[in-house]
Amino acid sequence: MGYTSDLEARLNSHNVLATKGFTVKYWPWILVYSEKFDSKKDALKLERELKSGRGREFIWKIIEQQGL
Repeated sequence: MGYTSDLEARLNSHNVLATKGFTVKYWPWILVYSEKFDSKKDALKLERELKSGRGREFIWKIIEQQGL
């Protein structure tokens, strides 16, 4: 989960360019949900919500519905 102005580049950096840490430990990363905002402030607000317990439940439901 996170904020980016270039989604394709961010996925590439996680799945191709990363060499260590959390990103590599849990790859390949796939996009299950995205949302576009007019302001960085609003995007970061949703990011905080998605990283909360309720937000993680929301993401897990999407993953289960997609059979991932």
